[in-house]
Amino acid sequence: MVYTIPKFHFTIEFGGDTVSFSECSGLDLETEVIEWRTGDDPSYTKTKIPGLRKWANVLLKRGMISADNAFFEWWNTASLNTVERRDVNISLLDEQHNAVFTWQVRQAWPTKVTSTDLKADGNEIAIETLELAHEGITIVAS
Repeated sequence: MVYTIPKFHFTIEFGGDTVSFSECSGLDLETEVIEWRTGDDPSYTKTKIPGLRKWANVLLKRGMISADNAFFEWWNTASLNTVERRDVNISLLDEQHNAVFTWQVRQAWPTKVTSTDLKADGNEIAIETLELAHEGITIVAS
């Protein structure tokens, strides 16, 4: 059975713990293009071949929770050339809460934590953002 999947039903898991987020972006995969041309090529055009793969940083957003400082504590584990790395699984779910697609983010670590802006006349939820650098994404279709 083939059907489209809404993008609003997802879970994010950090090494066994499921954490709720309101938004996830940066699941981008790219292969760099290498252009080259030999000097005696009569076509006067460049040849394009695949180069290194690269992945965008993953951005996760959630409402701030009182007495929960886990993102800052994880970010604070980074010091000169050492950091706590975690595998992260981001699963898009169907109506029965089964994973349809899972993005497996390998060896992720927090490169940036952005706290909410503060406004005296605002009535929005306080949102914090976690930016993760990583060493690759694998997409698994269930």
